[in-house]
Amino acid sequence: MASKTSRASKTPAYKCAECGWTAIKWVGRCGECQAWGTVEEYGATVARTTAAAATVLEPARRIAEVDGTTAAFLPTGVDELDRVLGGGLVPGAVILLAGEPGVGKSTLLLDVAAKFARTGQDVLYITGEESAAQVKLRAERIDAVAHTLYLSAETDLGQALGQVEKLEPKLLIVDSVQTLSSADVEGSAGGVSQVREVAASIISAAKRRNMTTLLVGHVTKEGTIAGPRLLEHLVDVVCQFEGERHSRLRLLRAVKNRYGATDDVGCFDLNETGIEGLADPSGLFVSRTREPVSGTCITVTMEGRRPLLAEVQSLLAESANSQPRRATSGLESSRVAMLLAVLQQRAGCMLHKDDSYVATVGGVKLTEPATDLAVALAVASAKSRKALPQRLIAFGEVGLAGEVRPVPGINQRIQEAHRLGFTHAIVPASPAGAGVIPDGFSVREVGHLAEALELLIT
Repeated sequence: MASKTSRASKTPAYKCAECGWTAIKWVGRCGECQAWGTVEEYGATVARTTAAAATVLEPARRIAEVDGTTAAFLPTGVDELDRVLGGGLVPGAVILLAGEPGVGKSTLLLDVAAKFARTGQDVLYITGEESAAQVKLRAERIDAVAHTLYLSAETDLGQALGQVEKLEPKLLIVDSVQTLSSADVEGSAGGVSQVREVAASIISAAKRRNMTTLLVGHVTKEGTIAGPRLLEHLVDVVCQFEGERHSRLRLLRAVKNRYGATDDVGCFDLNETGIEGLADPSGLFVSRTREPVSGTCITVTMEGRRPLLAEVQSLLAESANSQPRRATSGLESSRVAMLLAVLQQRAGCMLHKDDSYVATVGGVKLTEPATDLAVALAVASAKSRKALPQRLIAFGEVGLAGEVRPVPGINQRIQEAHRLGFTHAIVPASPAGAGVIPDGFSVREVGHLAEALELLIT
């Protein structure tokens, strides 16, 4: 066996308590996360340089000779999660799921654990935030009890790895990675050093045993994943679970995915009986009225590659103040204020004396510029007190000159609207056109906001 020699030197080291960034001298501001006063000295590091190569235990193989069947996707039983992951769980993959407190991370993973266990595979659910009895109560409420689903309430890394060694599960769930700690590393649970050690140990066990692992990660007040940024680099998939506290809708996005695309989104409905995947969530964002109402317009927004219908509502009232009020919900206030100015200056819609209230239905957040045209039509409809046709959709980006700009996925949005029973659409004029139009569906292309507003006049 070839011998190895190394040179070692000790240097003082400083580390950021927020993100784990290191430096050889103290600085007042972290060079990675730009936080002030978080860089502290944590001792000395030993830098080693390997001078000789070790004996190769497993020679490299040609990529064509590697057996790829061992990394085939395994469906989780939750279609919306499989959609985001690219097809399901990959054996040996480590997936990090992050989200705000109370968004439903534990409920989702407990549901995944039960459905995966019902296929006959052993699943180990390690909880560091609740007792096993508390998890059992939630499992009974959401019908997530399975014979091969095992629970363990552990906060010690060594004990958790011992449970893995004894059970040898096909799926491991750790809720959460910030609650586990190692006795071999200084610091409390959730610290940078502890999170790094816990994640590295679990990932090593997962790769060695070809065991799929789901890690729950906390987020900071800024919305980023807590712990060192190294955590996101070590895992194979990083998912963000999002949702408003007062809304039932939950969205799952893949920020990083080594096994698939990151441009898809999963939709879930979180209710008192558990969490359910929504194959068609548009019904949550569109109100059902028998007669058309002024001040409303339906639009189609794209969440990744997925088109979703949403309704924009507007209400105008004569203002009693010198400065009219501008209130929004579910939309960017600055974007709405810009559209109000464009309506007044480019389309002759006098709004300077009216309080304006613009909101979305169902608590959905619309940030895509393609919703501009629907917002403008809803406001103009509220001003004229004339309702738009009931089966009409509109989308397009509106510029400061009043022009309506093309947006991606025009035909895909039209096809989704047609599938849900809509018959008319106002879309931006595009050199590529609107594509193949479904039978019985009418499309009107406009290049300026004034052209779209003609619908309220005729």
